[in-house]
Amino acid sequence: MTFPARLVGAALVGTLAAGGSAAAAATAATAASAQAEPCVERITVVNNAAFVMSFSVAASNGLETSNTDTYPINQSRTIDLTTTALPVGADVRPVVDAVAGAQGTPSSFVSYCQNGQSATYSVTGTTYNYSVTLIG
Repeated sequence: MTFPARLVGAALVGTLAAGGSAAAAATAATAASAQAEPCVERITVVNNAAFVMSFSVAASNGLETSNTDTYPINQSRTIDLTTTALPVGADVRPVVDAVAGAQGTPSSFVSYCQNGQSATYSVTGTTYNYSVTLIG
């Protein structure tokens, strides 16, 4: 049994033991097995900000890749997750480092799948006041 299946099983047992309905148990099972969308193999970050930056990719379990090289405005870099130690199925997001500035992350995660797809994030703003947004 895989880890997500154990979580779903525990959600079902806990809901039914608490006197919940089968519909509530099904809802709990769906929520427990949900992954972030979209499911991608590569993370691309476009620098549309007023600073030089680099980024890494962090998983929700705390694992993180090494940073890309630094790059200026109007350029992008891509991290191919198949070349990292991150596990397939992990929820991941970029961690942006502004040179001589702050570190920032988007609120949205994507899931890592080996499917050839990419997620693209855009960085806008200035070194201490910027946003990282999933655009596709």
